[in-house]
Amino acid sequence: MIKGNLKVKIAKTAGFCFGVRRAIEIAEKTAKEKSKVYTLGPLIHNPQEVNRLAREGIKPVNSPWRMKDCTLILRTHGITESFEQKLRSKKLDLVDAVCPFVGRAQDLVRKLTGDNYKVVIIGDKTHPEVIALVSYGKGRCKVIEDKYDLKGLNLGDKVGVVSQTTQNLKKFKEIVKFLKKRYKNAVVYNTICRATIDRQSEASNIARNVDLMIVVGGKNSGNTKRLYEICRKYTKTRHIEKAGELKQLWFRNIKSIGLTAGASTPDWIIKEVENKIRKIKATLEKSKKA
Repeated sequence: MIKGNLKVKIAKTAGFCFGVRRAIEIAEKTAKEKSKVYTLGPLIHNPQEVNRLAREGIKPVNSPWRMKDCTLILRTHGITESFEQKLRSKKLDLVDAVCPFVGRAQDLVRKLTGDNYKVVIIGDKTHPEVIALVSYGKGRCKVIEDKYDLKGLNLGDKVGVVSQTTQNLKKFKEIVKFLKKRYKNAVVYNTICRATIDRQSEASNIARNVDLMIVVGGKNSGNTKRLYEICRKYTKTRHIEKAGELKQLWFRNIKSIGLTAGASTPDWIIKEVENKIRKIKATLEKSKKA
C-alpha cells in the first residue's frame, strides 16, 4: 500500500539540453524549407522523438549514397571525419546539427594530436560521439572507460585528455586523478557539457531524498544510462522510455518519488510520465480509503 500522500519531486534540469533542442529546431526549420529531409542515423538518442520527427517527414537513414535531390542533417553526436569528408565530396546538401560542445571536443582532439600529443578520450568506446572523436586523432587516441584501462599503457611524454560530453563527472575526475599520478604534465580538458554536470548533480541530490527514482529516456541514450547509474547508488531506481512502462506495483510502500530525464527526452514524454504517476498515486490513495 501507499504510505500517506505520495510526493513527486521533478528535476528542473530534466529533458532537452541546449544541443538537442538546437538540433530539433534545425531539423524542423529545414523540413519547412525543403521537401526531402533526412537525418544521418537517429538525430538524437530517443526513439519516440525520432518517430515523431519521422511522422513530420524527417526520417533517419544509414546509407545516403544513392539518395538524390535531398537534404541530409548531421546528427548531434557527430560523425567520423573521413565520413563527413566523403559526404561533402559527393556534394550532398548537408545541414550541420552537431552539438557545438561535441564540435569543441573534436577540435581539441585535432589540435592536441596535431601538436604530437597522445590523446586519452574518457568515454564509452562504442558510442557514436566517441567513435567520431577518435577519428579526429589520426591514430593517436586511446579510449578509456575506467581507470583500469590505463594499466600497462605507455602514452609517452605528451598526454592530452578530453571527455565524451555526457560522461559521468565523478568518473572523469577519478580517471584524471589516476592518470595524473603517472603523467604529471598531462593537459586536461573537461569537455563534459554544463547541462550534463547540472543534470547529474540534481539527480543525485533528489535520489538521496526519495524512496523511488524514475529516470526517463532512450535505452540507447548514454547520458540517460548514467543518470540511472548515479541514482541507483542512493535509492531504488527505474529506467523507462515512456509512461506505458510504469507499473503500479513499483509504488507500493513508497512515500516519495523523484523524476528526472535524459538530455534527449522531450517535454511531452516527461509530462506523460508525470501524469501517469499521478494517476497511479490517485488509484493507490483511493484503494487505501476503500
